[in-house]
Amino acid sequence: MRTYRQLFGTPEFTALFGTLSGQVAAGTVAGIGLGTLVYAATDSPLLSALSMFGASFAQLVGAATVLSWADRVPPRAALTGLAVFAAVTTAVLAVPGLPIVALFAVIFAQGLANSVGGGVRYGLLAEILPPSAYILGRSLLNMSVGAMQIGGFAVGGALVAAVSPRGALLVGAGLQVVSALVARFGLTRRPPRATDRPSVRATWRGNRQVWQPGVYIAMWVPNGLIVGCEALFVPYSPGAASVLFVTSAIGMLLGDAIAGRFVPPRLRFRLSGPLRWLLAAPYLLFFLEPSVPVAAALAGVASIGYGATLLLQDRLLATTPEPLHGQALGLFGSGLLAMQAVGATLGGLVAQSVPPGTAMGILAIGSLLVSAGLFVARVASGRCAAEAGTRDVARVPAVDKAVV
Repeated sequence: MRTYRQLFGTPEFTALFGTLSGQVAAGTVAGIGLGTLVYAATDSPLLSALSMFGASFAQLVGAATVLSWADRVPPRAALTGLAVFAAVTTAVLAVPGLPIVALFAVIFAQGLANSVGGGVRYGLLAEILPPSAYILGRSLLNMSVGAMQIGGFAVGGALVAAVSPRGALLVGAGLQVVSALVARFGLTRRPPRATDRPSVRATWRGNRQVWQPGVYIAMWVPNGLIVGCEALFVPYSPGAASVLFVTSAIGMLLGDAIAGRFVPPRLRFRLSGPLRWLLAAPYLLFFLEPSVPVAAALAGVASIGYGATLLLQDRLLATTPEPLHGQALGLFGSGLLAMQAVGATLGGLVAQSVPPGTAMGILAIGSLLVSAGLFVARVASGRCAAEAGTRDVARVPAVDKAVV
């Protein structure tokens, strides 16, 4: 498979695409309603932000405790059940008079469930598509996520203004029900990828097996710090933040399309480094406080670099045993969301003391330093491996060398 049209020739991919699109739209619409509802009840920007993005931290807890379920449940039943769970809990969030403590308890439960859901979803994608088509399929799903977020924010804002925040939550719950139906009747029944029992111990054991520091840090940290830059778009330009968000989303979609459709397999890992540099470098110019049109162009160009994360997933799958694909991808997704939340928090803290443009430049420097450190570590590792190989060859007797 080399084109997006060919992907839709696989019926299960179409169903998975529809399920994910519906869930992202539901989460975005409901998130706008929830954030507005919490702010109206508490007058706290922090609690409002945590109500929308705090589930990312819960996913990190899930990655350390329940992620082993991702490979040990039937994918169709799991995705259907998780969508139903999201629909019910989102409807609960719309109940009038729900205490804030109870509201955040529900959000935490949703985050734990999502930590498993991501692993199930992308592990299933690796089963549906041949290995050579995984990056193409993932790039299209990423593009769908971006498009659904843009549309979801627009629809959610309109619902909050025209109906009510609770109305937006109920629409989000309804979209989750639709996603559950698409998963139930569009996906094929498949057995779990692993057969042993899920547990916290199994989660830890699996995480140790799939853990690759260089790959995970490269996927999480530079990305998360640049999301911290994006979190400062509103204070940077309150009246035109939407322009910055839209151009950033367009750049991300373009980067995913290029990485998934046009980068040949032999260049994927090699190009992931330059794309990480591209992700951060344009934000250095925010030290100069550029005008909104220039800032929008810089944000759009930088976001093309998000394609690096997509390319690194190809390496992750290639070096992970198939029974652990779901756990490896679930760990990636949970860690990425958590690091993005950390990046947004760091950005806000830095911007308390310096102008937003300066704070964005500082985060960009941090992202570049991490990428530079990863590059140096990879070069040093390659040299050590080469030296070790030379020493091993030197210890082989001359007669054995001849045989070899």
